[in-house]
Amino acid sequence: MLIVQIIPWLIAVVTLIAVVAIVLVSWKNGISPMPTSRMVRQVVIQEIGRIPGYGDIIEAGSGWGTLGMDIVRHCPGKRITGIENSLIPLWFSQAMSSMMIGFRRANGVRNSMKGRLRFVRGDIYHSSYEHADGVVCYLYPGAMARLVDKFTRELPPGARVISVCFALPGKVPLRTITCRDTLRTKVYVYVF
Repeated sequence: MLIVQIIPWLIAVVTLIAVVAIVLVSWKNGISPMPTSRMVRQVVIQEIGRIPGYGDIIEAGSGWGTLGMDIVRHCPGKRITGIENSLIPLWFSQAMSSMMIGFRRANGVRNSMKGRLRFVRGDIYHSSYEHADGVVCYLYPGAMARLVDKFTRELPPGARVISVCFALPGKVPLRTITCRDTLRTKVYVYVF
């Protein structure tokens, strides 16, 4: 009987710790992990599909992992590495991607996603982009200003940067797409 009384308190404490952890990392980062809308994900997937051949895509600030999971689902041959520094969203994305891959295997479907999706803990400002064929980001203006020089130095010729909402300062996009969502979200596509 005592355990039944303790469980709600335990759940409340764990939830509070998770919320505090997300808030603290969000405060440090200057932005909270934000899932992208379905319409924006479709535009990003379309742009990733334009990258020729097989490719390594880095999602800088992968948050909850929904965008990376959709990209790997809809872009055959692309390998996605999501970089996230907030533990709760990282653990969520790792668990969901494992379940997604395991579910496809259990249902007898050929698992074309195995080995193509991973989420790692890291710092987007210190990670290497030298082997990336593309970078996807949904960050904020300060992060884009910090990353523009790093992308210029490290990305191989022809690599693309696809940015949701925020432009790279001082760079002219190859194209700017205005999504049909309620916010009329802009997606910027750059070629380096």
